[in-house]
Amino acid sequence: MSIMMGLRVSVEPARFEQVVNSNSERLKQIAERAKQLGALHHRFYANEAGGEILVVDEWESADGCREFFSSSPDIEEMMGEAGVTSRPEPVFWRELNSPDKF
Repeated sequence: MSIMMGLRVSVEPARFEQVVNSNSERLKQIAERAKQLGALHHRFYANEAGGEILVVDEWESADGCREFFSSSPDIEEMMGEAGVTSRPEPVFWRELNSPDKF
């Protein structure tokens, strides 16, 4: 069963969006590396109040996600360009069975 990964990042969303869109080739290379290590889905979300983004990924395993981050210095570089000053820590979530699932 897959896991969800959430990563809260303290950064101004507009600046982050500008940085990630300034070099689409870099982002495509990062995405391909993530897929090779088991990433199934990936999205960025901006906090409506500003000041942070949320990265939401679905991975085959938490280990694949951890390997991806440890082997991706370009992500840290991109975060620095966007103004991120503290290292965000991923949080992993597993699905629970419940009768209201749809």
